[in-house]
Amino acid sequence: MSLAKYTEKRNFKETTEPTGGKGKGKKLAFVVQRHHASHLHYDFRLELDGVLKSWAVPKGPSLNPKDKRLAMMVEDHPYDYKSFEGIIPKGNYGAGVVHIFDEGTYEAIDDKKDSLQQGLQSGNLKIVLHGKILRGEFALVRMKDSEQNAWLLIKHRDKYAVDRKYSAEDEVTAKVKKLGKDFKKEIAELPKPVKPELKKEDYKPMLAKLVKHVMDNDDWIFEEKLDGYRGIAVVKNGKASLTSRNGKNLGDDYPTVLKALANLAIDAVLDGEIVVREKDRTNFQTLQNYGSTKKKPSLKYAIFDVLEINGADVREIPLLQRKQLLATLLSKHQQKEIEMVNAASMKGEVLLKQAAQKGWEGIMAKKVDSIYSSGMRSANWQKIKLQQGQEAIIVGYTKPAGERNYFGALVLAVQAAKGKLTYIGNCGTGFTEQSLKEIFTLLKSLVTKDKPLAEKVAQERNVTWVKPKVVCEVTFSEWTENQHLRHPVFKGIRDDKKPKDIKLEIPASKNTKETPEEQTIKFGRKTVKLTNQHKLYWPEEKITKGEMVRYYQEIAPHILPHLKDRPLSLNRHPNGIKQAGFFQKDLNTEQIPGWVKYASLTSEHLKKEIDYLICNDEATLLWMANLGCIEINPWISTYRKPDAPLFAVLDLDPHGVDFKDAVKVALTAKEILDQLNITSFVKTSGSKGIHIVVPLHGYDYEVSKNFTHYIAGLVYEQHPDLTSLERSPSKRKNKIYLDYLQNRKGQTIVAPYSLRPKPGATVSTPLNWDEVNEDLSIIDFTIFSLKERLNKIGDLWKDIYKVKNKIKLG
Repeated sequence: MSLAKYTEKRNFKETTEPTGGKGKGKKLAFVVQRHHASHLHYDFRLELDGVLKSWAVPKGPSLNPKDKRLAMMVEDHPYDYKSFEGIIPKGNYGAGVVHIFDEGTYEAIDDKKDSLQQGLQSGNLKIVLHGKILRGEFALVRMKDSEQNAWLLIKHRDKYAVDRKYSAEDEVTAKVKKLGKDFKKEIAELPKPVKPELKKEDYKPMLAKLVKHVMDNDDWIFEEKLDGYRGIAVVKNGKASLTSRNGKNLGDDYPTVLKALANLAIDAVLDGEIVVREKDRTNFQTLQNYGSTKKKPSLKYAIFDVLEINGADVREIPLLQRKQLLATLLSKHQQKEIEMVNAASMKGEVLLKQAAQKGWEGIMAKKVDSIYSSGMRSANWQKIKLQQGQEAIIVGYTKPAGERNYFGALVLAVQAAKGKLTYIGNCGTGFTEQSLKEIFTLLKSLVTKDKPLAEKVAQERNVTWVKPKVVCEVTFSEWTENQHLRHPVFKGIRDDKKPKDIKLEIPASKNTKETPEEQTIKFGRKTVKLTNQHKLYWPEEKITKGEMVRYYQEIAPHILPHLKDRPLSLNRHPNGIKQAGFFQKDLNTEQIPGWVKYASLTSEHLKKEIDYLICNDEATLLWMANLGCIEINPWISTYRKPDAPLFAVLDLDPHGVDFKDAVKVALTAKEILDQLNITSFVKTSGSKGIHIVVPLHGYDYEVSKNFTHYIAGLVYEQHPDLTSLERSPSKRKNKIYLDYLQNRKGQTIVAPYSLRPKPGATVSTPLNWDEVNEDLSIIDFTIFSLKERLNKIGDLWKDIYKVKNKIKLG
């Protein structure tokens, strides 16, 4: 087997790791090495075919059969690596301390060597270990639909198994542990410039997802949720700047903080919040009144992350290591106005209770190995609020009553679909006499006769409308059934936020009271009844049917153009992704609402009429989602012109191949299409592969299939070792199938923006071609990230049907 990947990653002039070696004994060897690098993990290695097949096991192997240890398959290692112990120097791949945890021999459970190769291929490898610690039967099982060679390492129940809680770390001496910890401290020094400095567009803060429950495992750290103004600080050459999330200069308003940052005398880009601390908590209202009070409160810039140090982009370094770098940086340069936000030394539930006692707004939960995703809202960062809060756009105010001056209540709205505003209620409490005057002065110049809302609002006769330019923040007790604020209390004006970014922020939660179990939505004369909204469709991710329906409701403007007039095949999972689903093409037209559109087409395969669903509006989309249709697969042509494909598609379907190879093949296809002056589009499949789409006009399926076959052939000529035109999976093992046969009448392809019934709730996502690179990962595009992505970069396929390619063969 090839050791090319292993060799490519290492500089053997600096590391003493072995380069080769051959087994001499009749019995096969195994070794488990404790590897204390940036993250402590264990490497599980089995001799097979002259190399060591290797898996990284984050928590180490277990002797308890109840433990299913995640094991990520990595590149093959040379045979001599089984004896390697020592230090991999800093600056090298895998820098850290390697110690042999256990070693010995092993064989297949049935004692047949062929079983090992077969088990490796099929993803079910059953072995017997003869080690000092690990003895008896074990299984390595590849996880279903794994995108990253994820396996499970499981101990079989035999005489060597234990029922007690087991940790491999309990078998390791204090001396070995100390070596690893000391080396880790040593490598936590400031990085030298290795990449170009970040561009200004990279200075966008990573955003957190609002959730209700606290993660309860060791993969997360927890911090105080600060209540202030978020700001990215750029400190270089004795100068500093401080910019809000929407690009506003905060330095002019808070000169003492800016001066303190400049005095740090460092070269870095930092992420933190400007806050005012009062006793054990931060107070936003005191901060907001900072400029209007004679006695200035004590300001702090509380730093919780770092994007760049000494010109080196550190965003892709895991969170814990970024924290170490930040601590090292700030320990040498201190200012009283600057503080670092440290992770709590307790579990999230405990910190949340402590937060309630101290009057905090809430806590933050962050995944320890998360990278810093500039400008993106990520489920790897989560915020848990003790008080519900909502940012809102002020669209009007009511007349004052009684002894109140200036105005009675603010009329509030948020952004909805297609740039429209939706009403969420009036807020008439939480003001001081001073804030009433300041807000009234701010709004007076924005008065308009035009009502910004379509809905009727409370006390509308007394409302003065204003242009939707000003953002505020309120706290409230709960959402009503029609999504209005109950008992809102004014908190402050948010001039660091833009109205276009203000949307409903409803937390994902184990407690699904926010979404009714049943709900009826009207679209004119069309009524859609949504049922079983609390049913878990993704049990591990705690995603409910209601959240799936809400996703399709929000994504409707973007997905509907790709469904219009196209017969659909529905991938239904009414009991969630863990239970068996089924495909449905033929509708029972006697059991559907009268307004649901369908088209009767003859199936050439089945030799009968099929009544296909046609989804041209939001009502049908939600009706379909309520059936448990997680995944939507439209024809490539419309029912009006069934023989005229809208596009040709080349589906890259990896089979036991590294996804990076699929990326390489996709880029080759792009080069070929560019040379032919063909405009192409690309998206993730949402499962394992990549879809390359070529818009067409005026061609039939025979032409589109032959054209795609031609392109696939050219790609195969350049990558015969990676790709195959062979349809049978058994004949194309470890190859990327260049599937051109979907270009036939009646064939379907998963729609852009469709969810997939896969772990992580992945979405088939349109990409810019420059995103198709070695960093591309299908798991980055999910139900959680798609809406934020669309807000940030827009709909990349909105003009796809305007493109008319002229194709030639040869």
